[in-house]
Amino acid sequence: MRDLVFVAFLGAFFLAGLRKPFIFILAYIYIDIVSPQRLTYLLLNAMPISLIAFCAAVLSWALIDDKRDVRIAPRQIIILLLLLYCGITTRNADFPLEALDKWDWVWKALVFAAFLPLTLRTRLRIESLLLFMVLSASSIIIVGGIKTVVSGGGYGSLNLMVSNNSGLYEGSIISTVAVAIVPLVLWFSNHGTVFPPDWKVKLFCYALVFACCMIPVGTSARTGLLCVVLAAVLMLRDVKRKMLYLGLIAAIGLVAVPFLPSAFVARMGTIKTYKADESASTRLAVWQWTWNYAKTHPFGGGFDMYRQDVLNYDLVTTEGSGNSLTIKHTPTTDRARAYHSSYFEMLGEQGWPGIILWGGLNIIGIIRMEMLRRRYRKAPPEEQWIAPLAGALQSALLIYLLGASFVGIAFQPFIYQLIGAQIGLDTYLARKRSEAAWRPFRKAKQPLSDAALT
Repeated sequence: MRDLVFVAFLGAFFLAGLRKPFIFILAYIYIDIVSPQRLTYLLLNAMPISLIAFCAAVLSWALIDDKRDVRIAPRQIIILLLLLYCGITTRNADFPLEALDKWDWVWKALVFAAFLPLTLRTRLRIESLLLFMVLSASSIIIVGGIKTVVSGGGYGSLNLMVSNNSGLYEGSIISTVAVAIVPLVLWFSNHGTVFPPDWKVKLFCYALVFACCMIPVGTSARTGLLCVVLAAVLMLRDVKRKMLYLGLIAAIGLVAVPFLPSAFVARMGTIKTYKADESASTRLAVWQWTWNYAKTHPFGGGFDMYRQDVLNYDLVTTEGSGNSLTIKHTPTTDRARAYHSSYFEMLGEQGWPGIILWGGLNIIGIIRMEMLRRRYRKAPPEEQWIAPLAGALQSALLIYLLGASFVGIAFQPFIYQLIGAQIGLDTYLARKRSEAAWRPFRKAKQPLSDAALT
């Protein structure tokens, strides 16, 4: 029965795309984030629905979409250069077969990220894209939030509808993404037009924010806790009554502590005693090994080169108490441990050229969103949605970059879709400014309609 529901749902998506081709873009976003083929038993597993949606999106744009004043942003070129370089390192990878497995989905994420801004020609399209990204991710987040409230969750034990915890279904990754979309959810609660922000929309948005904050608790992901702290700090810049905001945050924290699951509290306590935690000690050892590898392999070893690492480190534990306290060093050896950091993932796999391209892509995004936020801070009423959206996209990227310090998500498709939305907003506004500069008399602004999706 579940298979039939998903097939009918996706079938309706594709049929709607025949009338409004931009819906093919939204269908691909949903498939890429939710991975419905992993939630079914047979029907969707038998066909490459992701590739079908990808091809339909590209072909419909090439054959039907309006391409007047198409703009190529510098970051799209950077994405294509990163794609080309990843292809080169894949051909010369230390583990050719394993590298091809990762390349099979990385190239689609990068190509789609470079292609996506070309389709974002209206506000409605930009908003629809972000809405589908948020709602698709929320289909996982809401499930995790409910299970956390009911059962408390636990590290590695929170079931998010699938047993294979890869992609967004992995605890630390979904914790990072959940907190990263909070600024976007709050933007929809104030400036959305697809669903005008009445009391029902606001109630759903605030409930979704609560669910997003529950994900780090349910997964006991230390990365998620750090992301929540950063999100709270970033929101401070847009709050008018900052002292009241700080007081509320402190009060919420004090009230919430007694209700936190013991597994979460114990897991967060390992942040201060990381040398005694095998997971944290392994990360430090992997980072050191990858840094040394990059010294002798500056151009990287290709995807999954971590499979050759050999780690030797000491677990430091304390025994006893008071004057009888002793410190014990336990030599430990491990092999083929993943990077647990996007920065070291990019450094090890793509070398210094790769991390420079990837870092430049993200840094330019932060700068461009800050420029838009300041440019439209005092915009007329019809443009007052722009500065908050630029700020939300910037905050989402900053939260991702913090989470990426402890999770290997350098090529996570969701983030490249977010970058594509940033580029689309930037080029859309540049196009509107260009049109305004060349028209001495402006026509009355037309209301948004579903025609923008064609």
